[in-house]
Amino acid sequence: MSCMAREARETPQAIQRLLVEGAAYRAFGAELRRRPPVSVLTIARGSSDHAAHFMAYLIMARLGRLVTSLPMSLVTLYQSNIEARGLLALAFSQSGQSPDLVGPMQYFYRGGALTAAFVNDAASPLANAAGHVFPLHAGEETSVAATKSFVAQLVAGAQVVAAWQEDSPLAAALGELPGVLDLALATDWTPALEVLRDAECMFVIGRGTGLAIAMEAALKFKETCGIQAEAFSGAEVRHGPMALIDQGFPLLVFAPRGPAQAGLLAMADEMRLRGARVLLAAPAGTPGVELPLIPAGAIDLDPIPAILSFYLMVEALSRARGHDPDRPRHLSKVTRTR
Repeated sequence: MSCMAREARETPQAIQRLLVEGAAYRAFGAELRRRPPVSVLTIARGSSDHAAHFMAYLIMARLGRLVTSLPMSLVTLYQSNIEARGLLALAFSQSGQSPDLVGPMQYFYRGGALTAAFVNDAASPLANAAGHVFPLHAGEETSVAATKSFVAQLVAGAQVVAAWQEDSPLAAALGELPGVLDLALATDWTPALEVLRDAECMFVIGRGTGLAIAMEAALKFKETCGIQAEAFSGAEVRHGPMALIDQGFPLLVFAPRGPAQAGLLAMADEMRLRGARVLLAAPAGTPGVELPLIPAGAIDLDPIPAILSFYLMVEALSRARGHDPDRPRHLSKVTRTR
């Protein structure tokens, strides 16, 4: 078994450890209610940026506050004088080592912002740069392709939102996630293997809270399988990207429950009529579903078990295409950018 597969299967236990930190999240939520931020900023790269995107969507949808993803070069290269007072800056990282994450966090902390880092290494430079540290408790992750640490980041972001809102139903649904994730690991996504075994390019489609996992899936297709996969919103794909879709063009469509599902299902039908080979990931019983999704205790959390089911499939696909999912070409576990 590859490290990627083994670590993905460790995810339910990792999330169980993370959920023990509930009191720290509740205290942070209370601070956010006492000191409502004027603006909210996320700081992340790669998979961690996808997790930050998920949390940002929840904050915007549930709390009505706009969230910006920071272009780190504004601080690290252009030395922009960004106003930090009243700012909430949230950084996501597995290693916490990259200078272009650490530098902005130091800048915002010194400027008076409320800062927090969600990081697997609680002794990392990023953790030391933040006012609040929330360890991911994912344990050692040796595969270059992150799995359990990414899911832990999704859960951490949702915990922030639940604590900030004092949303008891969402908090209860988070507490049920380890069991939900066990079920997600048992889903059968093998139909995707034959469809994608020889694929060179494809689209991954999502919308709303599901767009973040479409972005993550596209990245994993690139790094573990060598497939030129691009993620798009179910609305955006109808613009320029539509020109690339011809007979047999593969699409993976994530259509979990929620307000975006109906539009995604209609888009999947439209793409089939255009000749695309659509792999529909949706709850069991959905017309046309080939890749079953396990529902969570709250609709907004459905993308979390969805990406875990995907991870086991893409790991198997990587091996079927002759790749080593643990050691993608030209990549290393820790990336340091400036």
